[in-house]
Amino acid sequence: MDIAALSVSLNQSALSQAVGIKVLSMANKQAEQQGQGIVQLMNASLNPNVGQNLDIRV
Repeated sequence: MDIAALSVSLNQSALSQAVGIKVLSMANKQAEQQGQGIVQLMNASLNPNVGQNLDIRV
């Protein structure tokens, strides 16, 4: 087996793995930011006075 070809193949494999890890890391950060944005939207839309009183006519 050719040592140079084996070395190139191993380096390509390592690079591919490093790129995959970086992409997953970026996706994870983006998902975390979106989750924080959703939480902020939910907190901003809450009205503490809604649901405290119930008016019923019989």
